[in-house]
Amino acid sequence: MTEATKVREDICRIAKSMFDRGLTCGASGNISVRLSDGSYLVTPTGSSMGFLDPAQISHLDQNLRHLSGDKPTKEIPLHSAFYDTRPQTGAVVHLHSTYSVALSMLPDIDPDNALPTLTPYGIMRLGKVKLLPFFLPGDATMGEAVRALAGTRSAVLLANHGPVVAEKELWTAVFAMEELEETAKLAVLLRGMQPTTLSDQAVQAVVRKFDVNW
Repeated sequence: MTEATKVREDICRIAKSMFDRGLTCGASGNISVRLSDGSYLVTPTGSSMGFLDPAQISHLDQNLRHLSGDKPTKEIPLHSAFYDTRPQTGAVVHLHSTYSVALSMLPDIDPDNALPTLTPYGIMRLGKVKLLPFFLPGDATMGEAVRALAGTRSAVLLANHGPVVAEKELWTAVFAMEELEETAKLAVLLRGMQPTTLSDQAVQAVVRKFDVNW
């Protein structure tokens, strides 16, 4: 099995799992993976992540020119911003997951660190999550906003839209995305209940032990 064949199958299997568990719905969400030759496999525009066909996954060259498959997601500028500013990035996952979107719309969210420090795992897998303002879907300025972060964040939360996570490989990106959604769920469920968050000392201990960019 070639690298591209395996990645195509992994994208479809992972996308269906997230769709089946309600992490994305309808034709929302997109995934991209950078192959070892520098080209990209990307989920097609207007497609449901629950019903992807490996043969229809878009294949783009190193310069993002369309080589084969269906037309890629319109969020290519968002994905490419992570690949260009974080050279270690091997995969990007973007969802419209319910609790992350809900959190992005609540008042008093810290735009520099949108996720409260409720568990060590959100810190370990994501670091600080930047809340970016609202952009129209597919707007290239989303990518510009990510580029302005100069590679300092592996995850962002788009206001009224959804989370985006960039990681070294596909499975790691998916696990980080799921951690983001679960932490957002806790934050929304605990809203107004004055939960006990991790102390600054505990946060720094997690950062040191797991070498988190904080």
